[in-house]
Amino acid sequence: MTVQFLTAEEAAAHVRDGATVALAANGGGMLEPTAVIAAVERRFLDGASPRDLTLVHALGVGDRGSRGVNGFAHEGMVRKVIGGHWTWSASMMQLAAEEKIAAYVMPAGVITHLYRESGARRPGYITRTGLHTFADPRLKGCRANGAATEELVEVLELDGEEFLRYKPLQVDVAIVRGTEVDDQGNIGADAEPAILDALEAAQAARGNGGVVIVQVKRRVERIDPRRVFLPGALVDYVVVVPEQTQTYVCEEDPALFAPVAPASLEGPAGITDPIRAVVARRAAMEVGAGDVLNLGFGMSADVGKVLREEGRLGTVQLAVEQGLYNGVPELGDLFGMATGPSARVSSAVQFDIFAGGLIDVTCLGMAQTDRHGNVNVSAFGGKVMGPGGFVDISQNARTAVFCGSFTAKGLRVHLEDGRLVIDQEGQVAKFVPEVEEVTYAGPYAAAQGRRALYVTERCVFQLTADGLELIEVAPGIDIERDILAHLDFRPLVRAVAPMPAACFAPLATTDQLAPVA
Repeated sequence: MTVQFLTAEEAAAHVRDGATVALAANGGGMLEPTAVIAAVERRFLDGASPRDLTLVHALGVGDRGSRGVNGFAHEGMVRKVIGGHWTWSASMMQLAAEEKIAAYVMPAGVITHLYRESGARRPGYITRTGLHTFADPRLKGCRANGAATEELVEVLELDGEEFLRYKPLQVDVAIVRGTEVDDQGNIGADAEPAILDALEAAQAARGNGGVVIVQVKRRVERIDPRRVFLPGALVDYVVVVPEQTQTYVCEEDPALFAPVAPASLEGPAGITDPIRAVVARRAAMEVGAGDVLNLGFGMSADVGKVLREEGRLGTVQLAVEQGLYNGVPELGDLFGMATGPSARVSSAVQFDIFAGGLIDVTCLGMAQTDRHGNVNVSAFGGKVMGPGGFVDISQNARTAVFCGSFTAKGLRVHLEDGRLVIDQEGQVAKFVPEVEEVTYAGPYAAAQGRRALYVTERCVFQLTADGLELIEVAPGIDIERDILAHLDFRPLVRAVAPMPAACFAPLATTDQLAPVA
């Protein structure tokens, strides 16, 4: 089939009622085909079609407002969503909470690899990823609400070892993005911060007899074949959008894709919150020179700031699930991008590499932790959140360092003379007897000999075969009054050491901070 060049509205007409739609994008507008999604949304709002879609996406896509997955978040437009990360679309989360869609959550790497396996017409994706977590059918089987009743995953035993088989997807339409298209329909991504799983999403559609719609910024005569990331043979329709922006915040920033050195690998951390500062400082102590390091979203991302302040960011190899290596990680809404990355691969390749044990240390968040060492970051109080790449990463890293405050909702502390002082205790316990949902399976990790630490502002726990063990306490903290009194279980308490004094050094005030490039 010869590639056809269409308007966004013409391309949207190829999304039929009941279709399964695969997206390949990330938060911050990374690789997001915004114009095509908006055209599909307008078509639904104007004529109530397409309806009853199944939407699949591995990473978080959107702006918590109107873009990305939010364009599909209308009652009747979708009937089922299989997502790796949901928090960029509060409206889709609300549809799931109200049981107006069937909501499923899968690890991001599983979805990415399931695209590939489905496109190759293989019998699904067979992996250890997700065993003993919410994805395991003996727990939730990826079902995230009452409307989700299908069995998408099963347990297999091969040569005496357990695996999960995630069943194939029947993708009808892939909607992806690049930077340029040539006259043969080849797609390049020179100005994109990452290439994610766009190729795999396209494979999933074409391998199942579906169509591939690609949004690009410009049309050129010929693209050097070494720069093609999506061959024209996989492409059906192309929408050229000259006003396409690289991210939500800029049209095109060369620092996010060009082989240029970042402005600086050193500089002030700029962390003025004492809770975040103590946690990041302590977590950074688990990172050694030469380590391959992965950083998660939120508080754990502050570890990169500490390494930069200490002049150690250039001594590690940073690797993120979006497929990037090194550079200075972007934070907040642009998480997953980097200034001056040294290399990029697809998300599918990156998750394969992670599964092979590349990561020495990962620093990740923790919303809940229980007495067994399980961690929950994927669902709270009936809200569908999704883990992104958390499961794929934590289950394969040699050391996992989980970062978070000891309690939540109202906790206030300050640092004084090298001690931690609690001004107001949080109202919500984060260390509980049993987590609401298992995103990281502590006992499974311990049985495999993997190491895990749980770092808070007042203490540090470690994973053991018998559950959590308290191993460090902050200066100024009383174990009984400030720790055990807030737990509804008893962790192991044997040889408890003080947390390192450097964690409680004075913080820089905002007027002392130099601008960070």
